Amino acid sequence: MEARKQQLLRRHRRNKRILMVVALPVLVALDWFGSWGTAPVVLVLAWIAHEAWFSDHLFYSPKDDYRYDFPADSLSLSVRIGRDGRVAPATAALPDSAETLVLAVHVRSSWLGRWLDPNVLIGEGAHLDRQDFERGVNGVRFVNLSGCLAALRDGRLRVRGRFCRLSSEATLHCFSNPDYAGRRVMVIAPHADDAELAAFGLYSRCIEASIVTLTQGEIEAKFYRRLGLSDTAAARLKGRLRSWSSHTVPLWGGVPPSHCVQLGYYCMQLTKMEGEPSMPFVSLESGDSDIRSVRRFNPFRLPGDTDGLPTWNNLVADMAALLQHFRPEVVVLPHPQLDPHPDHVQSSRALHQAIELGGWRPDVQLLYANHLADNDRWPMGPAGNGVALPPCIEPLPADKLWSPLLDDQELVDKSQALAMQHDLQTPLPFKKRLRRFIQWCLAARRWPQAGEDEFFRKAVRRHELFWVRPLDR
Repeated sequence: MEARKQQLLRRHRRNKRILMVVALPVLVALDWFGSWGTAPVVLVLAWIAHEAWFSDHLFYSPKDDYRYDFPADSLSLSVRIGRDGRVAPATAALPDSAETLVLAVHVRSSWLGRWLDPNVLIGEGAHLDRQDFERGVNGVRFVNLSGCLAALRDGRLRVRGRFCRLSSEATLHCFSNPDYAGRRVMVIAPHADDAELAAFGLYSRCIEASIVTLTQGEIEAKFYRRLGLSDTAAARLKGRLRSWSSHTVPLWGGVPPSHCVQLGYYCMQLTKMEGEPSMPFVSLESGDSDIRSVRRFNPFRLPGDTDGLPTWNNLVADMAALLQHFRPEVVVLPHPQLDPHPDHVQSSRALHQAIELGGWRPDVQLLYANHLADNDRWPMGPAGNGVALPPCIEPLPADKLWSPLLDDQELVDKSQALAMQHDLQTPLPFKKRLRRFIQWCLAARRWPQAGEDEFFRKAVRRHELFWVRPLDR
């Protein structure tokens, strides 16, 4: 996935360069045949249009269908959407246990939906939800109806398009899950804040939760150089701050420090570590080579504390010891096929090797995606709304879904948990601030007041979304 994202980025930049080369003679002709002020005006207008409508990193066509397969034993029902937007399923076939509901429907953008984000409105009144899709959408999309079971059974649920039209024929996918918050849960976070972004609502309700953070998160520390620090000192400070956050922020969600562990490995080094399991790989930016520098708040000793070396063997041994200590029934970690970040992918590989080494095997894994290869804006639309399924252009394994709801208080608590994360408080650069203003004026986009970072918009939603996969896969 990460390799594919890099290929897509290179192709995107190449296409931009080609466009600039093609546009250059056009601008020269404008100046030659028109007035000398024509080209600068055209350049400014073209730049504004780019920032408003064409700056999204969307590496697929909005006309592509999303492709999801679900397990053969999951329930799928054909439904009709009436002219008034009411969904009419075979209500007798809807089980009471189907708490996660996903509607596969063809969404076709209107002409206005090429300039303003098309969205699907779900329900009415105080329970109105909104789920956004790509401008110019014309394909199958998956709308999250979790929490709407009662309205569906009573024939009261309405779904209708805004700046888009929905086909009258659709498929309702129904999933029945236990409430995993009632079991022992371990959240594996490659970096501080991953646990909060993906699963704050879940772990704050758990009867017993533990949070394991794999890396210090020390790279890209340019912001801290304003304090007069060198590059290495800034990276070291950022690593210490994010490590501190990994211990303290979960307490806001009810997880005590005795259940929070920081392993202290280094960002973007996990892939190399697995390639040479006994070779230590130091930080790319801080130069640190001893993972014990950020482990002093851990509640107990781990195998890696013996020599402090950042090796893959130590990482797997640490995770095996944590599985034995906390004995989780459920592990929550990044989706290895959907989330392309290298450290996120490696967290899944480390877990499976730790299970083989230590012997403790959880019952199930809940997979999340904090990053995508194809679309940097997902979940699209304003904060506080539901989470539609992400783009899936390449086939994924057939997993069940679980999408628990967060109430208003949980949304506030989750936004404040993100506000406590140092890495999510970096001020926006001027270019991004200007882009947001242009999109606010011309594309009617809105951002929350809780924080400037894009994750305050993407992560503070009424749904959390997990793919449910047995550990034997």
